[in-house]
Amino acid sequence: MVEVDVPPTSADALRAAILERYEGLSKRLQQIARYVLDEPNAVALETLAVLAERCGVQPSAIVRFAKSFGFEGATQMQRLFRDGLLSGNASLGYGERVRQFSQSVDSKLVGDPAQVLAEFVQGNVLALQNLGDAIGKKNLAAAVKLIREAETIYVAGFRRAFPVAAYLAYSLHQVDKKTVFIDSIGGMTRQQVHAISKRDLLIAVSYHPYAEEAVQLIDAATAQRCRVLSISDSLVSPVAQPATVVLQVREAEIRKFRSLSASMCLAQALVISYAFTTSTQTRNASALGGNIRSKK
Repeated sequence: MVEVDVPPTSADALRAAILERYEGLSKRLQQIARYVLDEPNAVALETLAVLAERCGVQPSAIVRFAKSFGFEGATQMQRLFRDGLLSGNASLGYGERVRQFSQSVDSKLVGDPAQVLAEFVQGNVLALQNLGDAIGKKNLAAAVKLIREAETIYVAGFRRAFPVAAYLAYSLHQVDKKTVFIDSIGGMTRQQVHAISKRDLLIAVSYHPYAEEAVQLIDAATAQRCRVLSISDSLVSPVAQPATVVLQVREAEIRKFRSLSASMCLAQALVISYAFTTSTQTRNASALGGNIRSKK
């Protein structure tokens, strides 16, 4: 593991450094890296002992992680997040709110269906609120640009991610975007992407424990220099690392059942944003053509 002498000067710079060096970190330090990327508010606010417990490591490992990025210790790294990421009233991050919600739900016996519905509504509201904060404008715009510029969109999602991929493929068809839905029926995954090229885009949806088919598909696409838009629950997941753009979605988990509400919301936003930007460009082009003809 290579250590650096000069620490990052901002939270964004630290995130970029973690993403760049992630593959070279030990397994233990990768655990810490993932937590730092996913829970910046907790890193800023919690004690070293609490962070170590949540990462599943010893406190000395977090100190070692901080020093590997040039910090004198964990406190200096935490100060970077306090200064750069926390707004004046952001006392609790998403992860902590989810923990409190889960403790509240798990302490109750399952009652009538109305109670279960209320729990799912509350959990999904938390996830949807976090989605708006977590997906940056720049990343979302970059994702829509990839969709707009692609000649053909290939969409894939396996197991739990299958409904999200199916919805994306259906919706893109509805707005007249040339789309291939990779459903892998009959084990034909490779054959369904045999024509993929650098002019196309692969949208891959995958969450922990990450379908091997999705990882292999991304490898096949990048081998053809095809750009990849990954929708995943971690910036350092196997489907995120090789991607051109990554959109991170952290779903609600209610009574051990993981939802898909935030992912569906993101899928809708992507398709509708693409449709409106395309229609706006078409109207502008038509208006420009009319002006040119009138001048003649």
